[in-house]
Amino acid sequence: MTTGEPSFDNTEIAFRFRSNGDLRKAELLFRTFNFPWLVKNGPGMAAKAVDFGFKGLIKSTIFSHFCGGETIAECKPTIGLLWKHKVGTILDYSVEGEEQESVFEATCNEIIRTILEASGNEAIPFSVFKTTGIARFTLLEKVQKGNELNAAEKAEWEKVRERFIRICQAAHDHRVRLFVDAEETWIQEPIDRLAEEMMRRFNTERAIIYNTLQMYRHDRLAYLQRMLSETGFYQGYKLVRGAYMEKERQRAAEMGYQDPIQPDKAASDRDYDAALELCVSNIDRVSICAGTHNENSSLKLVGMMREAGLRPDDERIYFSQLLGMSDHISFNLSNAGFRVAKYVPYGPVKAVLPYLGRRAQENSGMAGQMGRELRLIRQEIQRRRG
Repeated sequence: MTTGEPSFDNTEIAFRFRSNGDLRKAELLFRTFNFPWLVKNGPGMAAKAVDFGFKGLIKSTIFSHFCGGETIAECKPTIGLLWKHKVGTILDYSVEGEEQESVFEATCNEIIRTILEASGNEAIPFSVFKTTGIARFTLLEKVQKGNELNAAEKAEWEKVRERFIRICQAAHDHRVRLFVDAEETWIQEPIDRLAEEMMRRFNTERAIIYNTLQMYRHDRLAYLQRMLSETGFYQGYKLVRGAYMEKERQRAAEMGYQDPIQPDKAASDRDYDAALELCVSNIDRVSICAGTHNENSSLKLVGMMREAGLRPDDERIYFSQLLGMSDHISFNLSNAGFRVAKYVPYGPVKAVLPYLGRRAQENSGMAGQMGRELRLIRQEIQRRRG
């Protein structure tokens, strides 16, 4: 490891953990994102392929590029490979879209297993969960609307709170930092309230519970400013741009309410960088993870840290990207001495397909993202050929 200014053009560092075969497979995978019909229909086609006995094919292609495995044990080679280059792992149990209480309880227990795996393990600096992994989406929606819950729903909501508290209590007891992931705006308010309650309860000595702020929402910077006006506990935030833009805009148009999304990308970038600056200026009581694939924001945070006199390895500031994406950011930052962790999703192949579908859509829809990934992969393949 060296320290200094990271260069995101260094593909030798970016891809040194990938074999030649891995790179050729990644090149083929990112080329497929050029075909919108395949991106749109791919998850459904993959699910059918699993049903017809082709699970191994799916597991060895898109699944292996973006996921660590089906279980925590299967993720261990990826965890070790990343940590060899001082890039941490965030184990992300990526099963979603379930409805049964038994599944919610099983998911809760699995999230706690990720916390136990991370406990005392410097290669796994965070755990993470989505509230919709332990609660019905429609129940969260009803709670946000303020509608009266019937007796069964009240009991169900208490179980959700109990699971939420149990996860956060485990994180606190085992001293493992925990991200509460952000979700759609029409269920986010109860998630915010639960995350805030847990921060006040468990962040008495340092930031353990982190809420996630989607800065492509036009109201999140004001939310952060409001939260930072509170004192008496440490605060933690994972700052992202967001993952539900098209769905959010379509729903707002159909239902006739104000679009919650920023008017343009420039506004989103402005608020994202302003949030970074606000957190760094309050670093004595705020810890952050910059969850971004944006090169400019990553370099701006590097500059903010330098101007504030903060060491690159200050444990209150992390950078994070998804496994299989933006390796040129992750590994070059780590090589320069900064703290970096990759989201490493895992779970049964078929159950993780909705997550993989979103990753494919992000790559094809994010301006320049797919082209950048493909260009860098090809650049490294050419470099290795000499």
